[in-house]
Amino acid sequence: MSVLLIEAFYGGSHKQLMDLLQEELQEDCVLCTLPAKKWHWKARTAALYFMQTVPASTKYRILFASSVLNLAELAALRPDLGKLKKVLYFHENQLAYPVQKCQERDFQYGYNQILSCLVADVVVFNSAFNMESFLTSIGKFMKLIPDHRPKDLEKIIRPKCQVLYFPVRFPDVSRFMPEHKLAHLEKVIGAKRNEDGYQSEDLSGQQKSRALMKNSKAQCESGLCEAQPGLYTTQHEGLPSPLTAPARSNQSEASESTNPCQEDDKQHLTFNLSNILSGQDYQQRPLHVAWPHRWVEAVYCGCYPLCPKALVYPEIFPAEYLYSTPEQLFKRLQNFCKRPDIVRKHLYKGETAGFSWAALGGKFRSLLAAEPREDL
Repeated sequence: MSVLLIEAFYGGSHKQLMDLLQEELQEDCVLCTLPAKKWHWKARTAALYFMQTVPASTKYRILFASSVLNLAELAALRPDLGKLKKVLYFHENQLAYPVQKCQERDFQYGYNQILSCLVADVVVFNSAFNMESFLTSIGKFMKLIPDHRPKDLEKIIRPKCQVLYFPVRFPDVSRFMPEHKLAHLEKVIGAKRNEDGYQSEDLSGQQKSRALMKNSKAQCESGLCEAQPGLYTTQHEGLPSPLTAPARSNQSEASESTNPCQEDDKQHLTFNLSNILSGQDYQQRPLHVAWPHRWVEAVYCGCYPLCPKALVYPEIFPAEYLYSTPEQLFKRLQNFCKRPDIVRKHLYKGETAGFSWAALGGKFRSLLAAEPREDL
């Protein structure tokens, strides 16, 4: 158990990452968490809680934590943990996270993250935008201090920083993907595997599912099939989630992510399978507009991304999927609603394979590899 995983807000993407690392590292790690409630209190007091609850061990070599934790406080309260190689992962940063008004940004939370970066050995961000928006905001942020301001903090922190995208273990989407999109997905992933030399997700399961879907088509000709609920994710407490209601109302549409002929006693979906798989009726059905919260997953599952030309989106999506003004967004949505076949026939021109655990797993393993130190 050489890796100590600490998550002060164990929910949503924070939980997803820690669970993935724990599963991959298996016997080589210990996971300590706090529930995903009252985020602000966790950010301010978690270090004191973990001081008392993290078990002492001489086997620890690496401490991996998200930036919710005040790493400086924990290192001071537990000198034994302060000696470890400390890796801090930023899902988001408090210097650039949107607030309604500037005066609503609480100084202490951004200040905590700066202190954590100064103490950490490696600081990892989930995007270049996240990293640059944090680093370039430090100077302006510290000017809020009335006098005796520290200097050159960005220069001290930047050499420790790197970008490592959030790893996704993509689900098997072959059960509900249209045939032309599934064929395209298999082609892209196969080509990427050959070019980069990494092991992509096993497509044999998807191919088997395609065969199963074709074989079960005759069994579903009545048009009455039942589907299990789809994948759900959570979001930080207190963080804004615009357009949540429309997305929630379309849970039955998202639930096609599992075998349409499996039973589930919580939710049922009725549809004509032959019309969904192909044909004019499928192409002309009304569009469903969703706010997925997890874009890299939504696109993989066949959604057409339509994102603002701002924040992290230009880093992830090709230019044709971005809009600059609300008027542009309205016009594009209007056009898609008039011609839903444009979206349904569209083959995504970006790539998602690079965000998979298969592509990023090796980098995370290297990050969590212990480096020999005399004081360990």
